[in-house]
Amino acid sequence: MSSTSSASASRRALGSGLRATAKVLPEHTRAHNRALVLQHLFHEGPTSRADLARATALTRVTVSDLINQLLAEGLVEELGVQRGRGVGKPAILVGMRTDAYQIVAVDLSDDTVMRGAVLTLTGEAVVRRSLDVDDRTGDALVALVERFARRLVAAATQSVIGVGIGSPGVITEEGRVIEAPNRRWSDLPLADILSERLGLPVHVANDADTAALGEYTYGGGADSMLVVTVGQGVGAGLVVDGDRVHGAHGAAGELGHVTVVDDGDVCACGRRGCLETVLSARALRRAVAGLDREAADAVLAGVGRILGTTLAPVVSALNLGEVLLSGPADLLDGALREAARATVVERTMPAVSNQLRLRMATLDEDVVLAGAAVLVLGAQLGVS
Repeated sequence: MSSTSSASASRRALGSGLRATAKVLPEHTRAHNRALVLQHLFHEGPTSRADLARATALTRVTVSDLINQLLAEGLVEELGVQRGRGVGKPAILVGMRTDAYQIVAVDLSDDTVMRGAVLTLTGEAVVRRSLDVDDRTGDALVALVERFARRLVAAATQSVIGVGIGSPGVITEEGRVIEAPNRRWSDLPLADILSERLGLPVHVANDADTAALGEYTYGGGADSMLVVTVGQGVGAGLVVDGDRVHGAHGAAGELGHVTVVDDGDVCACGRRGCLETVLSARALRRAVAGLDREAADAVLAGVGRILGTTLAPVVSALNLGEVLLSGPADLLDGALREAARATVVERTMPAVSNQLRLRMATLDEDVVLAGAAVLVLGAQLGVS
C-alpha cells in the first residue's frame, strides 16, 4: 500500500472536510476542527501553525489550542524550524505521528480465507496474517473473526486505535450486517459484538465499500467513482463528490444481485440470474475452463457486455469519472474490461462516457485491508 497520497487527492480530501464544516452542529465544532487539522497533516505532511490556520480557514488561536491538545495526546509532534521563510520569527513545523499508533484491518471478502494486517496510519503493513475459514458460517464464523482479530491486536507493535473489517453483505453505518447470504449472517450487530469482546472500537462495512475507501484515500481514485469487487460474489462501492455513498438502508452498490439473465442460474440470494452468477470469480473460471485463449476471450467479452449494460445507467445517473475492477486480473483485465467499457460508451451520452476510465484497481489484493484502515481513520480521527 502507498504511504502517501497525491497532492490533488490531498486537496480534494481537505476540501470535502471544509465543505462539511457548515453542516456540523455547534457542539461538534471542536471535534470537527480537530479532524480538519489532522486531515491536513495526514495528507500534506508537516506544516506550521500559521499555514495550518490558512489551509483550514481556522483562527490561529484555534489551531494553536488544537495542536497543544494533539501534542498532549501524542498524535502530533514538533519537528523543528521551517527553513527558507525569510525575516521574522521562525515557524515551528508540526507533523502527525503516523507511526505512533496502528490499526488492525481484516478482509472477509474471500470465502476460503480471511486476511488481516496490522497497519500504520499511512497504510503500511507491519504484520500480515491469514487464516483458513474452513467453511465456517454464522456464529462459528463470528467466533473465528474474533480470535483472528485478537491475534492481530496482540501482534501490534504500537497502541491500536481500532479494528476495521470489510465483509460481504448489506451493512449499516453502525456495522450491523442486515444480510450476508454467503456468510449466513442476518440482522447481526457485528461491530458491537466484536467491540465488546475485543475491548476496542470496531468498524464494519461492506467489502466493496471499503475497497472504494481504500482506492480513494491510498490509491488516488477519482472524486466520483465506482469500485466493482469480483471474488466469491460481486459487490460495488460508490464514492460521489468525495463522499462514500451508503443509500437509504446501507445497500448502495448491491449490483451483484441485479438480475441480468432471465431464468439464469440460482444465486446465493435465492433469486435467479443475478450478475453474481456470471461475474463471480468462480463463475468466470467455470465458464472458461478448458477453452483456448481466443474462445475464452469471447466468453469473457460476453460477460463484459453484460457488466457494461449493468453499469451504463449507474455511470450516466451519477456522471462517474472512473469505474475500477478489483479481482483476478487474468479474468478481468483484458477482453472483459474492454467489452464492458465499450458497452458503457455505446449506451450513454458522449458527455458522460467520453472521459470515463474503466481500469483495474491500484491496490490489488490489499484494497479491502486499506479501506478497512480508512474506516478506523475516519471514525477515530476524522481522516479520510
